[in-house]
Amino acid sequence: MTGAEVLALTLRAEAAGRPVRALEALAALVVNRARLAAEGSAPRARFAPDAGAGWAGLLAAACRAPFLFACWQPGRRPPLAAPDALTEACQRIARRALGGALADPTGGATHWHDGACLPGWAIGQVPVAEIGGLVFYRLAAEAPPCANAKPAAESRARLRA
Repeated sequence: MTGAEVLALTLRAEAAGRPVRALEALAALVVNRARLAAEGSAPRARFAPDAGAGWAGLLAAACRAPFLFACWQPGRRPPLAAPDALTEACQRIARRALGGALADPTGGATHWHDGACLPGWAIGQVPVAEIGGLVFYRLAAEAPPCANAKPAAESRARLRA
């Protein structure tokens, strides 16, 4: 399976039913993790263990990294989806992410959760973005925000509009 296929399956499994902007935000988060993994062995062990060769291998490994996406946890695998509008949207977003053409609306986020719950690790953390019912974080000692990222307050205002 290619890196784009792994990312597309991940987006479909984790964010089905959410707006396209949320799918793009999750893809940007995977790109952020892959970029950090490319910087050295310690970030690679954390964000993309067992990465294959090249950028596509880093993206695939970032999707499958422990505890990021439930669909890739041990004993689980996202089901192959029949072609439909959602699958096609996920594939387009994955190709844009792989090609470096996907803007990052998350402010460099590397962690996320569904807005309907608050996991223990997020208590006391300040979100950098809230998009499509998903909450994104950039934890201490991680990547600086991307130049094209919007502050969380601006993202929340856009969602309410």
